Amino acid sequence: MASISYQLAAFCTRCSIHRETNKQKLHCVKINGNKSFSAGAKVDFLSQEHKMAYTSIDQYSADQNVHMIKQEVRQNIPTTKQLVDPNRQGMIVDIEEGVGYRQTVVIRSYEVGPDKTATIESILNLLQETALNHVWMSGLLSDGFGATHGMMKNNLIWVVSRMQVQVDHYPIWGEVVEIDTWVGASGKNGMRRDWLLRSQATGVVFARATSTWVMMNQQTRRLSKMPEEVRAEISPWFIEKHAIEEESHEKIDKLDNNASYVHSDLKPKRSDLDMNHHVNNVKYLRWMLETIPDEFLENHQLSNIILEYRRECGSSDVVQSLCEPQQDGLIKPGIQQSHHISLNGNSFSSEIFDENGLLRSLNQMPFSYTHLLQIKGETKNEEIVRGKTTWKRKLTSIPFLP
Repeated sequence: MASISYQLAAFCTRCSIHRETNKQKLHCVKINGNKSFSAGAKVDFLSQEHKMAYTSIDQYSADQNVHMIKQEVRQNIPTTKQLVDPNRQGMIVDIEEGVGYRQTVVIRSYEVGPDKTATIESILNLLQETALNHVWMSGLLSDGFGATHGMMKNNLIWVVSRMQVQVDHYPIWGEVVEIDTWVGASGKNGMRRDWLLRSQATGVVFARATSTWVMMNQQTRRLSKMPEEVRAEISPWFIEKHAIEEESHEKIDKLDNNASYVHSDLKPKRSDLDMNHHVNNVKYLRWMLETIPDEFLENHQLSNIILEYRRECGSSDVVQSLCEPQQDGLIKPGIQQSHHISLNGNSFSSEIFDENGLLRSLNQMPFSYTHLLQIKGETKNEEIVRGKTTWKRKLTSIPFLP
């Protein structure tokens, strides 16, 4: 870096401009000993600051090189596998059939909501961060958004096609959480990534998540097959462990404009874009939740979410969010009920309590919503993502039978 600075300084001192009296003429400019302009060439004079800024393209190139060197020093991306990363509180760990990555995080004040528990968006952001750090620790990370060296050579990026998150409990502000993540194969050209979140203090599992990823050409924006050199990079890390038991994929129905709740004219902000220049998938979830009535959100918490991604969303797109409530498994009128209990103004059968008198069915019987995000104004209303959210009632206290 010192030699680059010296060359730039020497270059600037070799540039001399002479004026003829009362004439704005360039007499002679010498660059590295060579004449670049004739004595009679006429130019408009610039301020000294502009002369320094526009003197040479070579200077710009040198500045870019300096910037790249500084960026590499600041990031310090490992080129070989690392076992421990003290800066991120992460390490490579054994996970049954193979190895994965474990990171310890503390739930920050800006990651919780009014009830002092982590929001679902914060949890998804932590999943994404640990996934990137896993690739970082593996020594495969190039300068892309989770892309390996082989992917960068082929101009490929990762895009998520499906994601499911199950939340049993939400960590609270200040709680220390351990997040395990690992990868596996998904068909011939995809990759599966799973996560497990638990309390470091108690070992209680908070959440499980699984996702499917495919590759996209960054220029054509088309899906791509996995090149063999990329497969050779990532396949040694594949294991068969699943965070969520494999089930047949539930079909999510497509909603239309007759949905019960519609939120239109959603426009991506600059802060919504990720390093791949499209809207981050966590923002999609926020747009979905904004269509659910506030009174429902105040009394319920998200327990399961399934997202099926159809296309990317850019900064110029206008998005429409559709939402339709479901009532899977709720107690239906007409059922024989010998005992009734009033809770929060609602009447429930005593059958919804267990043998200890603990309320169980309100947690076990879910409330569901079907969601759709689509591009507004398109002839066919192109789908961005379909989703289904399942909820359970928040319990401030545990009632007992009288």
